[in-house]
Amino acid sequence: MPAQKAKDSSEPLLNGWCERLRDGAAGREIAISELRSYLHRGLSQALASRYGGHVDPEDIAQKAVLKILSSLDTYRGESRFTTWAMSIAVRLGISELRRRHYQGISLDSSTTGEALRVTLEDTENGSAESSSRRRSLLNRLEELINGNLTDRQRYVIRGVLNGLPVEEIAARLQSNRNAIYKLVHDARLRLRAGFEATGVTADDIMDILR
Repeated sequence: MPAQKAKDSSEPLLNGWCERLRDGAAGREIAISELRSYLHRGLSQALASRYGGHVDPEDIAQKAVLKILSSLDTYRGESRFTTWAMSIAVRLGISELRRRHYQGISLDSSTTGEALRVTLEDTENGSAESSSRRRSLLNRLEELINGNLTDRQRYVIRGVLNGLPVEEIAARLQSNRNAIYKLVHDARLRLRAGFEATGVTADDIMDILR
């Protein structure tokens, strides 16, 4: 008779997770504790290199367990339960990391020009004439952002210029990726038209964004 394969003690039992986690089930608290420990171990690795990894895996694991318990009816068995549960936990963790990473960037005031000026002064190694030209273009860009765009276009363009991901901009505006892409597209057309009206070429525009 072949030897029975040793159980991997690093992972909870995979059978009957939904049944064990439902209200009133015998041993439910033990199952919750096992799931939380499992998620904690996985999150410690999955989130370590994302956005600096400044998040508490234990806290995220606890939030994920609550989310999983409220979503048991949505589990269809198309993947292992632990795979499904871990995907929920990782999504929560990434959302929290992203929120903390970008929470210091406010786009409600006219800060785009200032941010670009700092970048320019730190990185400009060209001639004084080139530096002056770029500063002039940056000033014109700020004027166009403030004067030629709608409030939502202005917010989105500032987000893009400050390096925020589309997902973060969409979350702040309670919108979606497609709507944000449309706002960016329309805003770029307005900005380009504003530049070209004063004789600024496409090459000039690209120069200030390098």
